[in-house]
Amino acid sequence: MALMKRVALAPRAVRQLRRVRSVYLGGMVLSLLCLLLQLDRDAGARQTEIVTALLVAFTALFGLTVVQLWRHTRTSHCRTAKSLTPSL
Repeated sequence: MALMKRVALAPRAVRQLRRVRSVYLGGMVLSLLCLLLQLDRDAGARQTEIVTALLVAFTALFGLTVVQLWRHTRTSHCRTAKSLTPSL
């Protein structure tokens, strides 16, 4: 297994990831709601497939964003990560 180099993100990138995380979460919720409504109405298979694809895409994007933010908080040796953590 190859070792991954942990590179701290710039503060601007972290802010953008935090903002877009809520957009992806909203997309997931709306896609899930549409999927439930489509299944309840027994609508066409094409619409259900499109909504399912959107749900999978938003879930994947949300997951990648969460992992990136999680990996950023774990780099405690980096100056950028230290400057972003609140001091007690």
